[in-house]
Amino acid sequence: MTVETTNTVARVLKPTILILIALVAISSRLFSIIRFESVIHEFDPWFNYRTTQHLVKNGFYDFWNWFDEKSWYPLGRVVGGTVYPGIMVTSAIIHNVLHFFNFPVDIRNVCVFLAPMFSGLTAFSAYLLTKELKDSSAGLLAAAFLGVAPGYISRSVAGSYDNEGIAIFLLVFTFYLWIKAVKTGSAFFGLLTALFYFYMVSAWGGYVFITNLVPLHALTLLLMGRYSNRLYVSYSTFYAVGTLLSMQIPFVGFQPTRTSEHMAALGVFGLLQLYAFAELVRGLVTPKQFKTLLKAGVSAVAVIAVIGLTLLSLSGVIAPFTGRFYSLYDTGYAKIHIPIIASVSEHQPTAWTSFFFDLQMLIFLFPAGVYLCFKELKDEHVFIILYSVFASYFAGVMVRLMLTLTPVVCVSAAIAYSTLLDTYLEKSEHVLGTNLKSHTTNDNNGDASTDAKPTSNGAKKSHNKNAKEAKATVAKVDAVESKAQAKAAATAKRFPIFNWDSRAMVILQLTWFLFMFAWHCTYVTSGSYSSPSIVLASRQADGSQMIIDDFREAYYWLRKNTKEDAKVMSWWDYGYQMAGMANVTTLVDNNTWNNTHIATVGKAMSTSEEVSYEVLRRHDVDYVLILFGGVIGYSGDDINKFLWMIRIAEGVYPNEVKEANFFTPRGEYKVDHDATPTMKNSLMYKMSYYRFAELYGGNAVDHVRQARMPSEGPKLSVLEEAYTTENWLVRIFKVKDLDVLGRSLFDATDFDQGKVRKTKKF
Repeated sequence: MTVETTNTVARVLKPTILILIALVAISSRLFSIIRFESVIHEFDPWFNYRTTQHLVKNGFYDFWNWFDEKSWYPLGRVVGGTVYPGIMVTSAIIHNVLHFFNFPVDIRNVCVFLAPMFSGLTAFSAYLLTKELKDSSAGLLAAAFLGVAPGYISRSVAGSYDNEGIAIFLLVFTFYLWIKAVKTGSAFFGLLTALFYFYMVSAWGGYVFITNLVPLHALTLLLMGRYSNRLYVSYSTFYAVGTLLSMQIPFVGFQPTRTSEHMAALGVFGLLQLYAFAELVRGLVTPKQFKTLLKAGVSAVAVIAVIGLTLLSLSGVIAPFTGRFYSLYDTGYAKIHIPIIASVSEHQPTAWTSFFFDLQMLIFLFPAGVYLCFKELKDEHVFIILYSVFASYFAGVMVRLMLTLTPVVCVSAAIAYSTLLDTYLEKSEHVLGTNLKSHTTNDNNGDASTDAKPTSNGAKKSHNKNAKEAKATVAKVDAVESKAQAKAAATAKRFPIFNWDSRAMVILQLTWFLFMFAWHCTYVTSGSYSSPSIVLASRQADGSQMIIDDFREAYYWLRKNTKEDAKVMSWWDYGYQMAGMANVTTLVDNNTWNNTHIATVGKAMSTSEEVSYEVLRRHDVDYVLILFGGVIGYSGDDINKFLWMIRIAEGVYPNEVKEANFFTPRGEYKVDHDATPTMKNSLMYKMSYYRFAELYGGNAVDHVRQARMPSEGPKLSVLEEAYTTENWLVRIFKVKDLDVLGRSLFDATDFDQGKVRKTKKF
């Protein structure tokens, strides 16, 4: 096959393979729809879906100025100024474009399929990025790896309508554009980097990773002595345009100029300007003058910078680092100072098994790819090395940040895998033959020069003199040739493989690894990442599947059996789902912007009925919703989350809620006979185990905590059971009104149960 024919075939195959990879990436994320139905998953996506519905129905202007009265009662929420609107606007644009071309697609289906569709674009972005680092073959491998890697699929399955669904594509594509800008020195690519950075800022709070990684790359190149006009043009364009655009998002505002997380980008921008000015001055003055000016300039700038930052920080113009930032460097910080952050499961440190679970064989190829980047160490390879180091660290301290690590692992693993394939697929005899031929030629030339001898004495003297000069010249030439040969040897294959059996063995093993990787990704995706949290599935004793649909059952009851302005109190985890599915007013939700309000709910859950009732009445609460998994063994219920409610409440109400009172003298967290009086009297305990003993005839066992409960369960006086779902997973209680006769609710309850108090005789 001729070279021209090979190139033609490659030009046809590459786009075909990329299209197939995109189709595989999309189809591997559809298990949840095939098994269940087209439905929004998890908790946060329900708020995104609800706001997208509002945007499509009422338009962008109304969305931008929307004040949501149904959340954070009685405070409310300014939605337009407290969200990253990127995913909502993207879905609305797609919906409107489809309807413009007469495709009547419901907005729900657009939201459900958005993340899988963007996964195909993410795979294409990985191809472009890796192609800049090595070649198109490695790019195809990177696209295939990222398209099916569980570490990315976990937040991009169909129905997972969360910000990360489009943010990972924007992350990878922005990095590709940045590398392209640095390599070409083009202001055009710098502008494109800024535009996609703006899109990223509008979509996800993780944009801060780009905000710090790009200037870190520029600073590293500067320290390595690799300053160039290309770097100056690309970074200056990116920072100036990107910062101005990012400030147009109301939720971001002036943060790029007033928060510590953004100061590194500003500092590197200023440093590049000073460096460029110094290079300009260098060409206009003598070296001695330049040295003097440089010392004076560096000293003045350092003093001014230190004084300026100190004054701005002390005056509050530059805000200090946030608690979320500190929690990335000290995993115990949030548990002590901000328990609401530590209470979120995805904010916990990553178990080492999760790396293999989400990345499989890629985690072993990852270091090899980074090593190969060290061998090349071009500007773009320096970026990948920095990305690898920092993403690895952040993924280790927070489970959620496995998302940012997965792309660079796929890229690095593709580089390593492609290098292995290049070594064992290509024939390299010609490389060794060329080297041998050159050595033979040099030896022959050396022999010929040695054989040439002078004939006369004068000629001998002349020859000796000329010989010395010739030797010096030859030595210089040899030194140059040796360097060239060393460079050629570095680029050529060092260990050529001749035997076909050795090649076949390695290629078969590599192919087997690919099959195992594909099987692992499919297994993990279908089994672990494709079950919507609102619909649970389990296996019964006979092996048949059992569908648990208690969440939608409870929300449907709330929608149909409560007033339109009914206020429902629950823990903040379920706020978004209730507002989206039940259309009720909630006290707290997953935005968690007001710690005091959440602590108040925690106080109501963790104190006695007398104290709780005051909180409920003060906030006009009509119903209280809790999750209880003791019947079916659902471990994510509110009793297991109860300690976090207590800790958060104690942080605001230390005199009324104390965590120590919920532990036994031996330091155990018990719910059975050994439970402390404080635990048994808490509203959460009473709601969870109300009528639980009756369900089992007085011999009840909590299947989550494996605890045998007392034969007589708790009684409720200020609440009455309104609805309990089929599997007892969701329980709803109605808050009682004040007694019409003026009695306390405890006396009224005792009277209704026939427990009339005796009165003294006069």
